[in-house]
Amino acid sequence: MESYRALVLAGRRGTQDPLDELQPGTHPAMIDVGGVPMLVRVVRSLRESERIGRIAISIDTTSALTNAELEADDQLLHHQSLDSPSRSVQDALAELGSDRQGPVLVTTADHALLTPEIIAEFLERADALGTDLAVGVVEESVIRGAYPETTRTYLRFREGGYSGANLFAFRTPLAARAAEFWVNAEQFRKQPWRLARAFGPVSLLLFVLRRLSFDAALVRGSAAIGCRVDAVRLPFAEAAIDVDRPADLALVSKILAARE
Repeated sequence: MESYRALVLAGRRGTQDPLDELQPGTHPAMIDVGGVPMLVRVVRSLRESERIGRIAISIDTTSALTNAELEADDQLLHHQSLDSPSRSVQDALAELGSDRQGPVLVTTADHALLTPEIIAEFLERADALGTDLAVGVVEESVIRGAYPETTRTYLRFREGGYSGANLFAFRTPLAARAAEFWVNAEQFRKQPWRLARAFGPVSLLLFVLRRLSFDAALVRGSAAIGCRVDAVRLPFAEAAIDVDRPADLALVSKILAARE
């Protein structure tokens, strides 16, 4: 099985991050969860995975990485994050040279529940799909069945809702087109009609009316982006639970306490 390099997005999420109030003075990526900074938990899981080689951390300031475990890891690469996740990914992929050194797994520093098992399952399924870009998702029924108290954001299609798992496998050079599309999509966030035009009015109408299946949306999205994009439906509810708000931190801490 081919080895992946990993990119962990750890940059700040703006000046009004709700997590800043929980541990003032602490960089959001280094917020303590169950006695361990979130970013350290993610790096540990990546290190324990047999599929992961070099790891790069994309962060706005390396001075935030004041942790003995991270400082002692001389194999960690550092990337200066930009002003948005999409631009950081685009820039890091160019820097990492995915077309020359193999595929790249992108995840986030707030994925405190990430485990080597989740990584293995995601990459195995992504490779089996043989796609350019694989995106991890979890079905709403899986999440609500395990943690009915959590509030997640769902994309709703004809057959049900899906929540992202903050796992992206950039498997081929063509996958870089998805990062470019993402950058353009963020630029159009105040002009949604321009983004809708990229997917086509029919696709937009079907989505709004919930007449579009998830698989059909992926086919239409792939055509708009210019590379094949597929979804990996993960059976782990925890894969979709990241730390975006104080309630998430409380739930993740509870899950980790029971796990550990």
